[in-house]
Amino acid sequence: MPSHLTPGTSGAIRRFAGWVAQGSVGHPLLTGIDYWSELADSPSQMETCFAVFANVLELDETGNPLNEKHAEHRAAVFLYQYCTGSLPPGEPDLEGWEVELH
Repeated sequence: MPSHLTPGTSGAIRRFAGWVAQGSVGHPLLTGIDYWSELADSPSQMETCFAVFANVLELDETGNPLNEKHAEHRAAVFLYQYCTGSLPPGEPDLEGWEVELH
């Protein structure tokens, strides 16, 4: 495995950050949920959102992402649960390893 992020992994992180900033992360799961206003008073929740993405993201043997959309979806599930107090219908609970801060 490379000692630095591959362009693919760097791109996945960049795209995720862009989707979060634009309010389109997890589309359409978070449609109608203004997570920015919810997170304004709690930046540690944004930190956890990025941790979920990073913890769920799987890399192949060359360091390139295998499941970028799934990692984004699980981060969106976290935001949904944080903003609404419940999980989206049909979604499993977030696992401890998914929300762990390293």
